[in-house]
Amino acid sequence: MQQRKPKVCAAEGAAQEMEIPVSRAPEAEWAPPEHSPVSPKKRLALDKKRWCTVFNVAFVMAAAALVVVISAGDGATMAQLRRGSGGRSFPYARSPPDKLLGGLLPDGLDERSCRSRYESSMYRRSTARRPSPQLIAKLRRHEELQKRCGPNTNAYRLAVEQLRSGKSVVGSSPECKYVVSISYRGLGNRILAAASAFLYAMLTDRVLLVDPSNEMDELFCEPFPGTTWLLPRQDFPLASYTNFSIDTAESYGNMLKNKVVSADAPMTAAEKLPAFVYLHLDHDYAHEDKMFFCDDDQRLLSGVQWLVMRTDLYTVPGLFLVTAFQEELDALFPERDAVFHHLARYLFHPSNHVWGLVTRYYRAYLARAELLVGIQVRNFDPRHAQSPHVLRQITSCVWREKLLPEVLATEEHTTTTPGAKSTTAVLITSLRPWYYERIKGMYWDQATVTGEDVSVHQPSNEGQQQFGKKSHDGRAWAEMYLLSLCDVLVTSGWSTFGYVAQGIGGLTPWVLHKQPENLTAAPDPPCFKDVSMEPCFHAPHVYDCKMRRGLDPGEVVPHVRHCQDVSWGLKLVDPKAYKA
Repeated sequence: MQQRKPKVCAAEGAAQEMEIPVSRAPEAEWAPPEHSPVSPKKRLALDKKRWCTVFNVAFVMAAAALVVVISAGDGATMAQLRRGSGGRSFPYARSPPDKLLGGLLPDGLDERSCRSRYESSMYRRSTARRPSPQLIAKLRRHEELQKRCGPNTNAYRLAVEQLRSGKSVVGSSPECKYVVSISYRGLGNRILAAASAFLYAMLTDRVLLVDPSNEMDELFCEPFPGTTWLLPRQDFPLASYTNFSIDTAESYGNMLKNKVVSADAPMTAAEKLPAFVYLHLDHDYAHEDKMFFCDDDQRLLSGVQWLVMRTDLYTVPGLFLVTAFQEELDALFPERDAVFHHLARYLFHPSNHVWGLVTRYYRAYLARAELLVGIQVRNFDPRHAQSPHVLRQITSCVWREKLLPEVLATEEHTTTTPGAKSTTAVLITSLRPWYYERIKGMYWDQATVTGEDVSVHQPSNEGQQQFGKKSHDGRAWAEMYLLSLCDVLVTSGWSTFGYVAQGIGGLTPWVLHKQPENLTAAPDPPCFKDVSMEPCFHAPHVYDCKMRRGLDPGEVVPHVRHCQDVSWGLKLVDPKAYKA
């Protein structure tokens, strides 16, 4: 008997019919009754049509299930980014990505305009540091403030007109207050400065506006929903604000020195306050500028509508010494050594271009390694750019601390089975390729004592730091972020580049001692394990505001201590983990 060829049912009028024998059709609610007056021929046509309906419904459901499987497959693919070639998961591959970072990030922002915001958790291990409920609530309230008072609002236009008039707000404290963060110096400094200004803005209920100089708009996504954090320079009355310096007459230090304002005098009349104050908190700031970190001075500044802040420092540890801020800071950051970690993950999301640099490099060179070790080399003295002593310092550090396997001293080679040994990838960031080439050659020329395979990578070598160059800053930001994705991190002391990477990644690094000027041998010990992932405040205020005398700021509160890489600097620590 000749078999009947099946036909495919039309789905949305686009295919063919499938013919199904009526005798094999199962019972259904819509089956015609026995006494139906419909003719057998017409009934057969109706049955075929109904079976096509069933087939189409089944097809749609199967397609939906396939979409779910594909989506799950995408998640598995991303999880594979956190697996080594041997199939063994990193500890952080055991849980699904947390794209909102424990509630730190707001939900609902356009993912296409900033892919890094919600994709970064798929590339990073889960951190044990969770934002406090108080910090999450504070961020949501601050987002509302930014939206209510930010650029393109009536409140902002009124505030700009007030600033243009040169007079302070009369009557009461202004409804909307602002702090403008000037963007200058290297990228690491700019990130630390913006984070410091943001925390100060949150503590004082001010809108943060970031100076768009140096491609800040092209390096980072907008962090606040429904508004911009960029200062609209074309309508801003202080046309030369980017040139403000320690000599600017409107600096807080100069106004104190010249008796224009006084934190000791009762400020009952608003007209006595200036329309704006310039806060010079740079590394060269004077004693009067440092009064910013005193309670009485903060009370005075609280009535000024516009503050313009210049700093190349991470001033956050200084804010923890201001008595008026301490209670709220304790509630926002119960883990004092994770302040920058939370601030940076909230504020700084690579733009889509930079995120492409990060993800393409990670997938191509780093994703298949079992262990990812980051080494950041920063030579402040050009004479150390190609130093065998510095090279010895690096290798001594990673070998002494068991971060990388040592190489065999002889030509002896171990017998290995392909794929049987774990692999380690080393990511080196440096302005020059010299150290990368030597370390890579070392692991190529000689086998390791453990038989492990070690690959060495360096994304770029710019030769020298290039301030304000778009392509240079884009690669620098991508390399900072790649370092933050590592499992282990070795950084150079004093370096803001390393500070940013360790803070975003939540990594407490091993730190290479800064080389002495007359380097004749590698420092011994070559490195130390830091007590905190927090950046160091390089130029703190050493003054007791109440007693009006000098003091050691590293002895005021247990969670603010001196840095190990910059002995006079300050950093936030976990008091339980800190050892003097």
